[in-house]
Amino acid sequence: MTKAFKTRIFALALATSLLGGLALPAFAETVLYKGNGGEPQTLDSAHTSINVEEFVLKDLNEGLTVYDPFGKIIPGSAESWTLSPDGTVYTFKIRENAKWSNGEPVTADDFVFTLGRVVDPKEASGYANILYPIKNAEAINTGKMGLDQLGVKAVDAKTLEITLERPTPYFLQLLAHQTALAVNKKNYEKYKADFVKPGNMVSNGAYMLSENVANDHITMVKNPNYWDAANVKIDKVVSYPTEDNAAQVRRFLAGEFDVNYNFQADQLKFLRDKLGDQVHVSQSLSTYYYVFDVRKPPFNDARVRQALSMAVDRDFLSQKIYNGAQLPFYSLVPEGIDGYTPAELDYADMSQLDREDKAAELLKAAGYGPGGKPLKIEIRYNTQENHKKVATAIADMWKGLGAEVTILNSDVKTHYAYIQDGGSYDVARTGWVADYADPENFLFLLASNTKSLNWTHYSNPDFDALMAKSYAERDPAKRMQILHDAESLGLKDGAMAPLMTYADFWLVSSKIKGWHDNAANQHLTRFLSKE
Repeated sequence: MTKAFKTRIFALALATSLLGGLALPAFAETVLYKGNGGEPQTLDSAHTSINVEEFVLKDLNEGLTVYDPFGKIIPGSAESWTLSPDGTVYTFKIRENAKWSNGEPVTADDFVFTLGRVVDPKEASGYANILYPIKNAEAINTGKMGLDQLGVKAVDAKTLEITLERPTPYFLQLLAHQTALAVNKKNYEKYKADFVKPGNMVSNGAYMLSENVANDHITMVKNPNYWDAANVKIDKVVSYPTEDNAAQVRRFLAGEFDVNYNFQADQLKFLRDKLGDQVHVSQSLSTYYYVFDVRKPPFNDARVRQALSMAVDRDFLSQKIYNGAQLPFYSLVPEGIDGYTPAELDYADMSQLDREDKAAELLKAAGYGPGGKPLKIEIRYNTQENHKKVATAIADMWKGLGAEVTILNSDVKTHYAYIQDGGSYDVARTGWVADYADPENFLFLLASNTKSLNWTHYSNPDFDALMAKSYAERDPAKRMQILHDAESLGLKDGAMAPLMTYADFWLVSSKIKGWHDNAANQHLTRFLSKE
């Protein structure tokens, strides 16, 4: 080798070294900053119930099925499935490359444990009834049968068989619900209740839990062992639990948030003028309603409940508070479910003035109003500016009937924990977004066996009988009629006062790609990218 050639090699090596040390850019991490709309009560899927938990949980863990960006069911941890001719046995094939964040394979046994844990009465899951279509699930959850009798079994490491009590057309939607998200058995048994803490949690979704600082932020980082990690474009998600709508909007406008859930409805025009198509309003299968605690006087009197419901001017709430983004509502089940026609409150076609006159008559008959007992009402609501305005407006409407009304707010975590745990109240704001597109998902909230989700504590044997009859009915049209009859009865008894149908409010930066509005309000981060 000549001296000149050696010199050229040395020079090339030196230049390469300098280029490597000085010129190559560092890897830029893609972070999604998200206003989550509220503080999760829990990250334990067996005890979750509200959407601000769902938004976090579905990034961390994955069920057998998931929702795609358009709100349609697609394969999740299960790559495929078959259904028996009689519609009662599903056989799922778990993905060969499905792994937990610790590198261990996701198996059929993991889902046997996950689903069994939800219906195990020792776990006291408030949402166990969502899995009642599985064979023996209700009997197990009510202590009448052992957990080993649940219709879920691992045929082999990657094959799961689920047997149902009866054909359930919406069952694949149930498996995409946050309650059915996979939980790692060994990890749960090691840490028990602490298995959801950062550093402990093992997840099978697109992300892993990095930080969970109460009332401040939740950080999730990309899971390198996720089966579809190659197509996950966002490296980190930082979720902020703020319930202050004005502060959320300011942070979005300042570029601090890429995505934000909820804003004040009276800001809709202003935001559309300023942000254009970054403002997303999509109607959903949902109900905004007030519930009465029927265990305590005077709300155990159907006349009082009906009078208070009648006196609410739903058009005012819709137009003056929500700018028409939410619509007046007189049913328990929203429009838009195939094959179902919702029942309506019998005063839906009356003028507001006539409703108010009738409401005064009902209260007088119940012994309240001028010359009668004073009607004292406390309205509980979860902290949010729109909910505050609704509560204030309804308080004024009820004061017009001679009632003494006060309002009490608390953060979303405390509000729902209180009513779910059976706390006594007068009237409470709540809402329900469909877990699956079937009227049963709204009507079961009034069934006496629904436990912690029957926030009204309503119990009517006739209503329960109709629900039981609907579960046994095989003819789809007859089943829908039975559910219609149940809804009619529930509306007549008036434990729930439907007010409006929901719209979902989101602010989505133009930097975010892959976002599609959908009635299921499903927006998994794994399907998004950020420019």
